[in-house]
Amino acid sequence: MFKNKRIIAVVPARGGSKGIKLKNLRKINGKSLVELVGETISQLDFIDYAVVSTDHKKIAKVASDCGLRVPFMRPKKISGDLISDIAVLTHTVREVEKQENVKFDIIVMLQPTSPFRRAKDVKDTIFKLIEGGYDSVITVSITDTKAHPLKQLIIKSDRLNYYDKNGKNIIARQQLGKLYHRNGVAYAMTRNCLFDQKTLIGSNSSAVIIEDYMVNIDTEEDLQYAQYLCNKEIIK
Repeated sequence: MFKNKRIIAVVPARGGSKGIKLKNLRKINGKSLVELVGETISQLDFIDYAVVSTDHKKIAKVASDCGLRVPFMRPKKISGDLISDIAVLTHTVREVEKQENVKFDIIVMLQPTSPFRRAKDVKDTIFKLIEGGYDSVITVSITDTKAHPLKQLIIKSDRLNYYDKNGKNIIARQQLGKLYHRNGVAYAMTRNCLFDQKTLIGSNSSAVIIEDYMVNIDTEEDLQYAQYLCNKEIIK
């Protein structure tokens, strides 16, 4: 608990994955992605309940072995590729509340696919949410100007054009304003944001900017890159 707010951490870790089979059990430096998020949560003593939402028995066992709770298996109807985070979070929180006879004020989503998160990143996100009175706070990273929307192109009917018509006016990168992207390290939201607004980014939201290298694991190449960063001690 923090400032009388009951906090639940939800780790979504389904077994299916298009890019990497059983992605959440793949290892970096000898530890699976599920184990890594479990280690982070173990350093956050103000979290009242930490639960893994999974549809896979092996993931459930690994999660339980590293101190995370798996009080139920995720139903098949919310285990597909196109199921939203909102659906998973809503189901998980409701089930835990029913089993434990409690009500949570703050919901935190910690995706195993961001293996370089630090406990401090999660703490900063939750504390900013509560102390700032926001609906939600998420972690973001600065987007490289090479990926700026005004520099992107589209091909339609074999014709090349700007993604945004204003892109033709860009001469130098100094003309591009700063943009940010979600890095998956932490999403913190109020009960109202999840259940009433039904969104991860509420009407009154803010962000925690993370300057360090962050990798989202979606492909084998992402795993190799993450291990490379560890081997080179770029990430410690």
